[in-house]
Amino acid sequence: MPRHMALAHIMAVTPFIDHIVVSIALPKQEKNGTCNIEINGSLVLSPAARWELPVSVESTASYISIDCGLTSNTTYSDATTGITYASDDEFIDTGVKSTISSNYLSSSLDRQLSTVRSFPSGTRNCYVLKVKRNRRYLLRATFMYGNYDGLNQASLGNPLLFDLYVDVNFWWRMNISSAVHDHRPELIFVAAADAVSICLVKTGPATPFISALELRPLKDTIYTYANATQNLVLSFRIDVGSGSTSYLSRYPDDAYDRIWVPYIDKAAGWTTLTTTQTVQNIPQETFEEPSAVMQTAAMPINSSKMEFYWDYEGTGGQPNEFYANFYFAELRPNTLRAFNLYLNDENIYINYTPFYLVSDVIYTTFPVRGSERYSWSLNSTGLSAFPPILNALEVYTPMNLPNLPTDSGDVDAINAIKGQYELKKSWTGDPCAPKEYAWDGLNCSYGPNRPRITSVNLSSSALTGVISSYFAKLTEIESLDLSYNNLTGIVPDVLGSLPSLKVLNLTRNNLTGPIPPSLLKKSQKGSLVLRTDQSLCANGNSCEATTGTKTSKKKISTPIIVIICVVPVVLLVFLAAICFVCRARKLNGPTISVRPEKENLHNLAKDHEDNHFQLENRLFTYKELEKITNNFKRVLGKGGFGTVFHGSLEDGTQVAVKTLSQSSSQGTKEFLAEVQHLIRIHHKNLVSLVGYCMEGDYLALVYEYMSQGTLQDHITGKTHSFCALNWGKRLQIAIEAAQGLEYLHKGCKPPLVHRDVKTGNILLSEMLEAKIADFGLSKAMHHDVTNIPTAVVGTPGYLDPEYYSTFQMSEKSDVYSFGVVLLELITAERPILTSAQNAHIVQQVRQRLIKGNIEDVVDPKLQRDYDVNSIWKAADVAFKCTAQTSQQRANHD
Repeated sequence: MPRHMALAHIMAVTPFIDHIVVSIALPKQEKNGTCNIEINGSLVLSPAARWELPVSVESTASYISIDCGLTSNTTYSDATTGITYASDDEFIDTGVKSTISSNYLSSSLDRQLSTVRSFPSGTRNCYVLKVKRNRRYLLRATFMYGNYDGLNQASLGNPLLFDLYVDVNFWWRMNISSAVHDHRPELIFVAAADAVSICLVKTGPATPFISALELRPLKDTIYTYANATQNLVLSFRIDVGSGSTSYLSRYPDDAYDRIWVPYIDKAAGWTTLTTTQTVQNIPQETFEEPSAVMQTAAMPINSSKMEFYWDYEGTGGQPNEFYANFYFAELRPNTLRAFNLYLNDENIYINYTPFYLVSDVIYTTFPVRGSERYSWSLNSTGLSAFPPILNALEVYTPMNLPNLPTDSGDVDAINAIKGQYELKKSWTGDPCAPKEYAWDGLNCSYGPNRPRITSVNLSSSALTGVISSYFAKLTEIESLDLSYNNLTGIVPDVLGSLPSLKVLNLTRNNLTGPIPPSLLKKSQKGSLVLRTDQSLCANGNSCEATTGTKTSKKKISTPIIVIICVVPVVLLVFLAAICFVCRARKLNGPTISVRPEKENLHNLAKDHEDNHFQLENRLFTYKELEKITNNFKRVLGKGGFGTVFHGSLEDGTQVAVKTLSQSSSQGTKEFLAEVQHLIRIHHKNLVSLVGYCMEGDYLALVYEYMSQGTLQDHITGKTHSFCALNWGKRLQIAIEAAQGLEYLHKGCKPPLVHRDVKTGNILLSEMLEAKIADFGLSKAMHHDVTNIPTAVVGTPGYLDPEYYSTFQMSEKSDVYSFGVVLLELITAERPILTSAQNAHIVQQVRQRLIKGNIEDVVDPKLQRDYDVNSIWKAADVAFKCTAQTSQQRANHD
């Protein structure tokens, strides 16, 4: 193997540093001097030289190549690529097939462009392609108007406008102003499910259409910044210096059928440089650029500068953000070039030298952000007598994924219903998302979690056969209207198991038999409005009682009145009982507790009733706490709230008893807050509340016992079992803590912000399962009202700097703290490093990673027993979580 350049690994830019210089030393016998990378803003450039055999051409068996509008059951082999194309009939069941006008047909025209499928009906029409979940793909759609409709619509003054979506998120705004030009938007994405939907959305008078659709699987090792939360939208991909202006390099030259457009700017004084020899790379190379593309390059004539620019067009992806890949290979032997790379007059890379007949790429690992124009310059240095060269260039725009797809269980159920009844509706793509394109006849709920189907109206939809059992799988449904159809058979009893069903309309069908007892019972209680025909009976009698008559209403109303009258009396009696017990035992308390505020206790008792707290958690007396803790003998720990004691219930269940001390820095307010939160949150990764004590002056909380203590104790080595905490277990702990936070942020209504996420508040069970604890500082987020500034609380080192400076809390404050926890798991160092002049762990780790050696920061107790790539990914997530502003921080998914 020839010389090898060290890699600058992916890293984030610390918000505390404006300018970083990374020096990568090369072996002296290979190249003199050093190679520097400068990082400005959020731009990071990584050089990657590769030396191996060229990438082999992969089989096209896994390709999906669709000629839209092609005659049914027809396939053909493309004359240029040899790829087999097929009709689109099996991928979509809507739309109209057409052939472009004969004026635009020619022997040089790609066959895929000669036919189109258009969609004059429906707002959204979707192709559905089968994929492998979590695999990375290249997706390309092709459009050529060709006056297929004979209306001569596309022109500069009258463009055809419509949108493209991938699954539930916007991809591209089509703007077609010519009948002859083809448009090829392209995307790289990671499949979130076993199928992907490509949807054409009508946004105005223009009818959406499409000529071809192509899907190419990619290796997991390339384009790694396309992930589950971000797609890559192609801006352009050019083969610089190609001698032909008409030949597009693609398969079989490119194993992934990427299309490389020839480009040479002769007006700028560029000339071409070519070779017939193979330009090498390795199969695991970051982008696996084809040799045919790298065999050509451009360089300036009579100039030491090579300048070019591009502008943001605003058709897809994030505004003014780019990923750029610059490809280099020296094509002349015994030639040493050295040049610098500039962006908008700022130095990005110094003294770069391409390698002879070996592909190399300088690429951004975080998006370049800036103005609408990006001006680049390659300038020769004093070390070189030769001008700079450039072989190829790729530019992508990141595409965020803000919309969540509908709950998978609901999707499966509604699609099964659609298939069973062979519904002739334009039900394609996701049922609920995006919200503005939800399926006709459906209503959905939208919140922090995935959308759920809450209403289905299939009235007058020509349904035949029995009522589908799949309706019972729509577990959040509140209203189901199946009226005015030809349904037969009996009403399935399983519909009575739907917990949220409030309205069921079965009128004007041919149903027979009795009304299921489960539905009849709900109807009689008034929790369900049930509408049926006289052909259905209740226990063989007249169906009058279930059809909404006055008689049925009378029967239903009586128990409701009794409940309304009795429940408040029971609650008042319960309150009085609590007050009596508390007063009777007021004199029996220990000196470790303080008196709670009476008003707050009253409010807590009220919340206690409203949440049926008495049914789920135990009310302990002080004497009982003395007994289960053996007179508070064994201390587990101490915190701001007070002392935590070990205890054991009558059945042997171990518990932790947290008492409120007189010297508590938190006090009654936090005690009440913690109880109020814990009575409404239940998750496997949150510590459970077993019970509580509110006896006069004495306050205590009784939790499930977490035998392995805090994550902080394990990290700092205070426990003897620290050696068991290998990297795999640390990752699992991080995932479980993240799941607990996700529940607080998305599963609670209103969401909860913990405000004190730290390793000391992550507890470990006997099996080292992680659970978040201590909710005394937690605060509910009411997003429907103005976010009022709150006092800054939390632990130094974990505090969100934005929260600290603005007093505006959000869920992203917990995300920041979680990022700090991740870095602790990697390094086993505390958030504030006293040995480094009180430097913060985020700043220190970023600075140390500049050298590109992750092993310099990893906890030495791991003894190098870990996957380096896994560590890098964890660090990358940590840096995304700890971005300076909340908008830049990672989301939960």
